[in-house]
Amino acid sequence: MKKTFMGVRLRRLREERGMTQVALARALDLSASYLNQLEQNQRPLTVPVLLKINAVFGVDVQRFSDDDEARLITGLREVLADLPAGVGGEGAGEAVSLAEIRELAAGMPAVARTLLALHQRHRQALERLAALGNDRSGEGVLAPHPPMAYEEVRDFFFARQNHIAELDDAAERCAAEWGLLPGRADEALAQRLLVAHGVRVVDAADLPGQAQRVFQAEAGLLQLAAGLERGQRAFQMATQLAFLEQGAELQRLADSAGLSGDQARALARIGLANYFAGALVLPYTAFLRAAEAAHYDIDRLGHQFGVGFETVCHRLSTLQRPSARGVPFFFIRVDRAGNISKRQSATHFHFSKIGGTCPLWNVYEAFAQPGRIVPQVARMPDGRAYLWVARVVSRSGGGWGVPGKEFSVALGCDIRHAPQLVYSRGLHLANPEAAVPIGMGCKVCERDACPQRAFPPIGRALDVNENHSRFAPYPVAAPLAATHRS
Repeated sequence: MKKTFMGVRLRRLREERGMTQVALARALDLSASYLNQLEQNQRPLTVPVLLKINAVFGVDVQRFSDDDEARLITGLREVLADLPAGVGGEGAGEAVSLAEIRELAAGMPAVARTLLALHQRHRQALERLAALGNDRSGEGVLAPHPPMAYEEVRDFFFARQNHIAELDDAAERCAAEWGLLPGRADEALAQRLLVAHGVRVVDAADLPGQAQRVFQAEAGLLQLAAGLERGQRAFQMATQLAFLEQGAELQRLADSAGLSGDQARALARIGLANYFAGALVLPYTAFLRAAEAAHYDIDRLGHQFGVGFETVCHRLSTLQRPSARGVPFFFIRVDRAGNISKRQSATHFHFSKIGGTCPLWNVYEAFAQPGRIVPQVARMPDGRAYLWVARVVSRSGGGWGVPGKEFSVALGCDIRHAPQLVYSRGLHLANPEAAVPIGMGCKVCERDACPQRAFPPIGRALDVNENHSRFAPYPVAAPLAATHRS
């Protein structure tokens, strides 16, 4: 474990419980002078002390992890990049250095989160002003403009590190009680629907809007799209069982998430039901043991549990039970145009919120190699390195002329966890030169020499030099008169 200085967080823990230094030192069986050194960042917080804090106060040790610090650093850098010239960052007369950002994120995380929240409200206010300027009604009154529902739900899962313990535990109990077998869960789930709820499962050729599941409560009928594989059928039945048997818990979790409206809460219930379904088909303990035994070989796990590549990747990103953690993964699904339709993170990797992803990322290279898993060791501008694996998944439209779906699905982890993955074999994990330099996107990436840069970072002046062009956004046409003379 590297040296971790968490003095401010330790003081905050003490203040929250109304304890003096002497009282906290006594509770943790430490000397008062040693605790004072910890709080003043003169000594690093060690694993034994963390375990004592967990045992005495029941505090999750992730609260003292540097994963949260990395998320805050990335968010603060985006805030500074998004500020106009003259308001912080470059061009303001006093730039905020990366060292100062790190100090704020590490020492005062609550302040950092407050700044991020204020910036989000600032951007929402700008959007309302822009809408007001385009208002043609003459009333000049705009309703509040909350964040989009899917963004709220995404942030809810992100705040929980993509692990919903209540649903995971319930799903594991149900899987044991109902006798679900790996690769054959669909049989037991169909039986559960029929016996416990009087619901028959039938195949249907033409469901509306390319839906995969339609539930008719009054008729006691669950229609599944024809052509689904066994794992897909199991997932759809498990999702319906989540609504039938865990409805109250889904509602409680959605209501307690602090979401802004009914649409966001409804979307949260769907996301939570899908989470329960994945946990039911791939029970936590059995799946984690299988994943560790297979060194996280996604295809092997898919064959063992009868599910697809994307389902395995998504489930791997949720294995963060405090008593039995798997590798903390990030999961992403993107199309050819760069639209991110799914993104989940169990750790510090922070997906950019201000547009664009990096074309050097292997999630795009996977489209050129369909059917193959494409590994990549990638390094971010802050020096952190990651191992990513990506593969294209596709789904037929169901008939001639019907558009299908095609996505690149990627799973990534911090380089320190890479040796646990089968995909690290043969890769130069310790060689910095072997890593591909990528970024969060051109708007926030400071790699000036990147050959794929599309435009300069936000807030940075464009270097315009007739004799030495560092950046040309588009070819400059010849003057009209010169063209005429030629």
